[in-house]
Amino acid sequence: MADEKPIFIREDDEFHFASMQDKWWATETAWYSFHVPERKLGGWLYCMFRPNIGTVAGGCWLWDDSSPLPWEALYSSNYTALELHPRTTLSNCQLPNGVSISCTEPAMQYALGFQDRNNLRIELHFDGVMRPEPLTSIRSTFGKANHFDQFGRITGEISLYGEAIKVDCIGMRDRTWGIRPENRPKQAAYVTGAVNTDLNFLAVSSPIDGKDQITYGFLNQGGEIQSLVSGERKVKRDPIHGRINHIQISAEDTKGRRLEATGKPLSSIIINRHTFIDNNSLIRWEINGLEGWGEDQDMWPVNRWSRKMRQSRADRTL
Repeated sequence: MADEKPIFIREDDEFHFASMQDKWWATETAWYSFHVPERKLGGWLYCMFRPNIGTVAGGCWLWDDSSPLPWEALYSSNYTALELHPRTTLSNCQLPNGVSISCTEPAMQYALGFQDRNNLRIELHFDGVMRPEPLTSIRSTFGKANHFDQFGRITGEISLYGEAIKVDCIGMRDRTWGIRPENRPKQAAYVTGAVNTDLNFLAVSSPIDGKDQITYGFLNQGGEIQSLVSGERKVKRDPIHGRINHIQISAEDTKGRRLEATGKPLSSIIINRHTFIDNNSLIRWEINGLEGWGEDQDMWPVNRWSRKMRQSRADRTL
């Protein structure tokens, strides 16, 4: 039926190059997010593939509350265009940007790694706590691209400049494939939060009619996953730098269950991704009255962010 949700199948752990035709902007991504709350440490492994021009971009970011600037973060590597070998398989790969991915159970379990000489070594395991959930709203910033999101327990260890840091958290991954031109992104937010394996949420929002409305998302409560059908994201910002210092999510799912989450950023990093920036924060949440952790990706086209901040500075001088 036309209204049935797409299902993530075994083949989706591999590249979809055969269906990409010869379009320049044919793109695949693989992203994993993790954190160590007691260190206020957030982390990403992110890869962006462009098969028709034979490149892989992205890499790894680690940050804490010492600085939001990527060149002052705990670790930052963001490659633009490294060679992607045509025989690379996404289910078992060691990529030139340092990331390694090995699927140990289709759609559910992945061994993850990163290696940069003696600077950083990452060995993690992602164990899905839900099936991958499809993004179904074309109103979101991701448009019509195939997009699946999945919470999982991430365990393992980071060795950062020789210091061993244990990881044990509920994190998020996503998989996307489709046409994604670099001038595509619009202002949006991608917000995640998890108390445990049975209470977590994803909310994607965009500015509509003067409000930051939730256009896509889901609530996993008691192991039952339902799509969010309405809601709003409200934020308070630092008056000087514009970064978020308080966030509130209020939403309702298809069964009328309420999601009420208030959050405070513990640390952040600004990631410049071609024509937009991502003010990404590790968030301590109170989700329906319970403590949780997650992220807020506050995404802006660079020109729109620039106008906002320049106007804000001008207003303060009046």
